[in-house]
This record gives sequence, C-alpha cells and structure tokens, in this order.
Amino acid sequence: MTDQISDTELQSHSNLMDKIYRNQRFIYNASRKYYLLGRDQLIKDLAPPAKGIVLELGTGTGRNLICAAKHYNDCELYGVDISKEMLKSAGKSIVKAGLQNRIHLAKGDATNFNSEKAFGKKEFDRVFISFSLSMIPDWQIVIAQALDLTRPGGQIHIVDFGECKQYPKVFQKLLYTWLSIFHVHPIKNLPEQLKKAATKTNCNVSIKSLYAGYSLQAIIQKPR
Repeated sequence: MTDQISDTELQSHSNLMDKIYRNQRFIYNASRKYYLLGRDQLIKDLAPPAKGIVLELGTGTGRNLICAAKHYNDCELYGVDISKEMLKSAGKSIVKAGLQNRIHLAKGDATNFNSEKAFGKKEFDRVFISFSLSMIPDWQIVIAQALDLTRPGGQIHIVDFGECKQYPKVFQKLLYTWLSIFHVHPIKNLPEQLKKAATKTNCNVSIKSLYAGYSLQAIIQKPR
C-alpha cells in the first residue's frame, strides 16, 4: 500500500473507539440489531470453501464471527478490532458459545494490520467488513488492506449504510445525526468508489441495495 497511517493517528483512533464502546459494548448487540441491517445476508453469502479461513476486519463484539462459525462449521475464523474494550466482549461471547478453538482474535487497526504476525496467516479465503468502513476516516486504505489479505480467487464481502435516497430527507437527516454520535459517517457514492477500487486491481465487484437503499452489500471477487 502506498498510504500509511501514523502511529499517533492509530493510537488516537484506538483511544476514541475505547471511549465510545467502554460502556456501549454491553448493550451493543441488543441495540444495533434494529439498524445494522444486512449483516445476516452477508454471512449467508460468504460461502467460504470447505475448511476455509475467514477474516473479519472490525469484529466488534464478535457477533458476526460467532454467527459465521455456526453457519460454516468447518471453517477457521479470525477477527481484528482496534478497541480492546470491544475485544473483551468478543472474547467472552466466543468462550460462552464454545467456539474459542475456531475463532481467534487480535487487537489491531484495519488500515495497518499484520495478519501474519497476529495469526500466522498471510491470506484468507474470505475477508468481510460489516458496518465498519463508515467508522474509519481512511476507509480506502482498509479496502486496499482487504485486497492484500485476500488470496487469489477469494472474496471480500462488505455491508454498510447506503445513502437512503428512497427515504424522506428528514429520515436520512435524523439517521445520520444519530449515527454521528458514534462517529459513524455513511460514505457518499460508496458503490462507485468500490467499483473504481475493484477495477484498479482487476477484480470483479457486484453491489446490491438492501432495504430500499438503507444499506448496501458488495462482493469483490479477486482473480485467480
């Protein structure tokens, strides 16, 4: 990658995420299920190969990793998050689900993550990012990182907020105002930007609108 985030910037973002989620993590799963729409569809569409390895960038409380592990019971799963507070919740939930032998966690930033050092894995069959891009100012670097971490023939799966163009403007304004409290900022023209990134790396990308544009799902396919 050509762009890098300084250690100072990484630590600042890490501290911010810990501050936001130090208490929020206890109610995160219960509250977010009402507006993080599309996560289960992403997991359903992952379809990793038998005995595949799957990585989530921005794993949060581990909810998605646990669901994926139950759905694909012969895969190894890995998760990275910048917030040690969220990883506390993720670790406890994974142990409670009895999946600690198949789900592995590490603290790190999605813009600058060394998976080989953290997990002993250089490439993955599937890399997925669920409602994390809109929380990361340098999200373009995350896409580049995900491409580097995906093996030839593998896929990157993304779900995030859409622009809600089919909804009343007052709904969009209220939603965006609410999300900004948690430093979430839906990305303008995300489909076009993902297509541009895919084209630059000779990848194919498919994008579909979910819930009338409330959220969107993208699958980037790397060539073999």
